[in-house]
Amino acid sequence: MDFYYFPKSSSQAAHILLHEAAIEHRAHKVDIFSGTVEDGRPYALVNPNGYVPALVFPDGMLLTENVAILDWIAAQAGLVPPGERGRTRQLQLLAFLSTEVQKPYVRSLFASDESEKVEIRATLVKRFNWLGEQKQGEYLLGAEFCAADAFAYGMLRWAALDGIELPTSLTALARRVERRTSVAMVLAIEDEAPLFAA
Repeated sequence: MDFYYFPKSSSQAAHILLHEAAIEHRAHKVDIFSGTVEDGRPYALVNPNGYVPALVFPDGMLLTENVAILDWIAAQAGLVPPGERGRTRQLQLLAFLSTEVQKPYVRSLFASDESEKVEIRATLVKRFNWLGEQKQGEYLLGAEFCAADAFAYGMLRWAALDGIELPTSLTALARRVERRTSVAMVLAIEDEAPLFAA
């Protein structure tokens, strides 16, 4: 299985989850700005849409979109919250993070004027506050680490690096997630330093 990622992007969640699940894969760094894989291939030959993450299965099937990839990995490895609605609750948070946090955050990077950036940051603060209120234990959905925690961790890194104030519940979550071996491995691969050390 081949996994395509761009360092410090939202693909980090799938990268973490692949290591957490101990799913054998070959990781390929993509430069999304030049549109090339680290071996020089045009990335469009892998994913014509040009973004990451992407998984290519041994039979050639291409899987894209964070929510789909994270859901697939979680299902393979039992990283789904327990209970009748565990998977549904996780999908809710994955979709929320993808559409209500990641999309506005990326938009803020390309905002043309300062007032738009201020408005987006205020929206992100509200979104993070809501997410903090959803936390149901040591992790987002209870006592066990799941796919939603991996995705949230990347968004929390972005917020911390950008000086966005986070609820204490989410800072505690980020600190707990960052102590996981899978996260340390991916931070090393993607050449990132831990941010939430106590």
